[in-house]
Amino acid sequence: MTSTQTAAGETQVVRTGLFIGGEERTTADVLQVADPGKPGVVVGEAAAATADDVADAVAAAKAAFPAWAALSAQERAAAMAEAIAGIADDRDADAAVLSQENGKIRMEAWIDALVFELRWQLALGLADEVDTGKVLEPAPGIPVTTQVGYQPLGVVTVIVPFNWPIAILGAALPHALLAGNTAIVKPPPSAPLATARVVQRVAEKLPPGVLNVVTGRDEEMAGLIQNPDVAKVCFTGSVNGGKRMMEMASRTLTRVTLELGGNDAAIFTEDAVIDDTHLDRLFAGIFDTTGQICMAAKRVYVHRSRRDELVAGLEQRLAAVRLGYGLDEGTTMGPLHQAAQKAFVAEIVQEAKDAGAEVREYGELPGGDLAEGNFLRPALVIDPDPSLRVVTQEQFGPVIPIIAFDTEEEAVAAANDTWGGLCGSVWTADPATAQRIGSRLACGYVWVNDHGATRLDLRAPFGGVRQSGMGREQGIEGVRAFQDTRSIATLDAEALAAMAH
Repeated sequence: MTSTQTAAGETQVVRTGLFIGGEERTTADVLQVADPGKPGVVVGEAAAATADDVADAVAAAKAAFPAWAALSAQERAAAMAEAIAGIADDRDADAAVLSQENGKIRMEAWIDALVFELRWQLALGLADEVDTGKVLEPAPGIPVTTQVGYQPLGVVTVIVPFNWPIAILGAALPHALLAGNTAIVKPPPSAPLATARVVQRVAEKLPPGVLNVVTGRDEEMAGLIQNPDVAKVCFTGSVNGGKRMMEMASRTLTRVTLELGGNDAAIFTEDAVIDDTHLDRLFAGIFDTTGQICMAAKRVYVHRSRRDELVAGLEQRLAAVRLGYGLDEGTTMGPLHQAAQKAFVAEIVQEAKDAGAEVREYGELPGGDLAEGNFLRPALVIDPDPSLRVVTQEQFGPVIPIIAFDTEEEAVAAANDTWGGLCGSVWTADPATAQRIGSRLACGYVWVNDHGATRLDLRAPFGGVRQSGMGREQGIEGVRAFQDTRSIATLDAEALAAMAH
C-alpha cells in the first residue's frame, strides 16, 4: 500500500480499526481510501465492519449506558476533560492524513481538528446547565408540585460527512456524551482515517463502551440506525442522505437530527462596504474547502450599482488562486473530494455557458501526477438565468452565481426562493438594515457582513429549516437535543386540603 506523508515530511502507512467496548478490532475486509488529488494512490486502509460488528458496537454502548448516565453532568464533564487532554499533540499528523484523504489544504485540515477540541471544551462549560430544570408550584385546581427535568436518551449514533468530519463531530458528540448518552461514531467511508484516529484516542480514555467507532460500507451500517437499542441518529450530509436517514429511522421510530445541505444566499445592499476586509471574508465564505461546505455562500445577490465592484474584488482574489495538492506549500485550493462531484460541477458550469451566461474561470489546472485529479478551475457566473441549476441547486464546488438586484424586496424574495434554508448573510453598513433583512431570511443562521464556517459562533445553536434539516446542534440547545424532558408530580397535601374546602 502507498505510504502517506506526515506534517514533518516523514512517511507512514495509515491503517485504522474499529473501536468497540474499549477494544480495537481488526476486520478481514478493509476500505481502501483514495487520494482525490492523485488518482490511483491509496492513502490508507480502514476497517470495514460487518453487520455483526455494528450490532456489537450497539450492545457495548447499551451496556455502558446505565453507569455513564448515573453520573452527574459535572462528573461526566470531568471524565471528558481528561479524555480530550493532549488531543493537540497529534494534530499535525491528523491534519496531514485528513488533507490526503479529503483533498483540502493542510491549513484547513489543521483547523478541522482544532475546531473539534474547541467545541468539546465549550460543551464542557455547559455542565451546570445540563440537569437544571424547573419546579411548578401548586396552583388553583392543581394540587401537585411538579419537577420538570431531563434524562438522557440512551445509545446515539453520530454520522459525519467527508468535508469537515472532525470539526462537525464536535458539534454533536460532546453534547450527546455530556447529556448522559453513550455513542457510536461513524466516519465517512471515503475519508474515515483521521476521524477514526482522533475518536479512538478520546474513546480510550473513557469507560469502555461509552464511545465507539465503526467504519465500513453503508450497506452494512443499517444497524446503526434501525437497531431498536439506538435511541437517536445525528446525521450531517446531503439532503438525499437525510431523506434516507428519516426513512430508515421511521421503521423503529428512532429520533433524528439532520444537518443537511444549503443553497445559502449572501445579499449585498447598496450601502454595503466592499473593501479588502469584506472581500476576503466573502471569498473565504464561498471558496474555502473548494466550495465543499454546507454553509458556504452558494448565491450572491448584489445591488446593481455595486455588482461590477464586487465582481472585480472577487476576480482579484481568484487570480491569485493556486490549484494543487493539499500538502504542497503554496497551494491555496485543492481538488474536489470525488470524481462524481467534479463531473456535476463541470456539468452545471457548462450548462450556464450553453445558456448564454457570462462565465469567468480562473487559475491553472495542475499537471504531472495531479493531471487526472479532481481539480476544477474556480468560476464566477455573472447574472445567470435564475432557473439554471448553478442557481437552483447546491453546487458544492468552486463556482458561484453573482446576481444583480434593484430592490430589497426583490433580493429577499430571491434569497428565500429555494428548497433549503441553512444559512444566509446580509452585507450592509446600516445595522437596522441588517436586522430587517436578516430577520426576513428563511434560514437557521444569519451572518452580518460575514459568511462561512470559520465565522460560526460555536456557542450558538446551529441548524437549518425546510430541506436543510431539523433539530439544532451546539449550545445548551444541542445538549437538549440528546435529552428527554421528564415531569415528576408529587401530590401536595395542603393544596389538596384547600381544594376540599
